[in-house]
Amino acid sequence: MERLMPIMGFYVKAQGDVRLLPTHQSLYLALFFLWRQSGCTDLFTVSRRELMPLARLQSIATYHKCIRELKAFGYIEYLPTYNYYEGSKVRLIYEGGYEV
Repeated sequence: MERLMPIMGFYVKAQGDVRLLPTHQSLYLALFFLWRQSGCTDLFTVSRRELMPLARLQSIATYHKCIRELKAFGYIEYLPTYNYYEGSKVRLIYEGGYEV
């Protein structure tokens, strides 16, 4: 059950958030998938190349807009890196202010 908390918390919070679009939800679901693949670690590595196909995003601009807004809206903590080989770090944040 604990491994489902981020996705459950996301949808509890998202119900009342009119700012979220289907692209935000799709990207969060892709992040959740990668978090599970990483062994549910607190901070996990992601790459745009990996996330865009999972989230079915076609535009790099849309990807950057959504990831930036998910951070601004308090759904994720995003620590970008500009090193192609290293990958950016993400932490999922769920309802109640608790972090994974």
